[in-house]
Amino acid sequence: MRVRAVPKDKLKGIANEDWIDHARRPYAEGDIAWVPVRDEATCEREIPPRIRYRGRGFFMIGDIAVIHGIRPPQEEVDEIVGFRHPRGVLWIESLHDATRTPRTHILWGDAGEVQHHENGYTYFLDPGKVMFAQGNRTEKMRMAQLVRRSEAAERVADMFAGIGYFTLPMAGGGASVHAMEINPVAFEYLNRNIRKNGLSDRVNSSLGDCRDLLTGTYDRIVMGHFDAISMLPSALLHVREGSIIHLHSIGTLEDPIKEQVEGAGFSASIHVHKVKKYRPHAWHVVQDVTIS
Repeated sequence: MRVRAVPKDKLKGIANEDWIDHARRPYAEGDIAWVPVRDEATCEREIPPRIRYRGRGFFMIGDIAVIHGIRPPQEEVDEIVGFRHPRGVLWIESLHDATRTPRTHILWGDAGEVQHHENGYTYFLDPGKVMFAQGNRTEKMRMAQLVRRSEAAERVADMFAGIGYFTLPMAGGGASVHAMEINPVAFEYLNRNIRKNGLSDRVNSSLGDCRDLLTGTYDRIVMGHFDAISMLPSALLHVREGSIIHLHSIGTLEDPIKEQVEGAGFSASIHVHKVKKYRPHAWHVVQDVTIS
């Protein structure tokens, strides 16, 4: 592709220039946009066609490419590097215990702290030290939308807050959020992200086991952990009629949820919402449990 260099902040001013090939998109490189030119116009550089990526799925967290699943062979790593030019390629082998601390391996380049932008929020984190739920982007925004639609300002508990995956969008949507996190490293990033996004007046953060930190009654409780069902009895001590619990799991758990709700002296309606495919024949789901 034949291109000319134009500072990004000057793009709007050249939109009607007759040398631009509007059938092609500019290519961004730092503060410069390489703008395609027509065949008859002069150019400053030729950019080779972009390679189409056909390998396994991966996520970009900041400028680091993150891979889950089985360890990729070197040719797959090389293909990702050639396609996205990341600072590093990080393989997350597994997550450990209640802290969800990742076991990771750097397969190319280097890793470390990143600044990640998603849905209008900024997250600081080190993906080699703390989990980032990249695949839950739609669910995070759904939580924010539910909070915004509420007739009154909600008091919300985020029992497994991590670095603020659900906390930031819900607080940004107008809720008063009690964010709880057991991992000290994630907790430090949580507080940093709350400040960075200007939400300190809407979030109260607590370090420790969420079962011991819940206080009072909540309008909404987010239980974003696959072992959440084991902690549901603790959450049920802090609800009222009309409270909603969002309980995450692999596969649906409607019957055990109803059993625990009824054991706590309530009844409930349950709506199952699919988040993403977790593995063959198994979905990551959220049970929206409305207490009555």
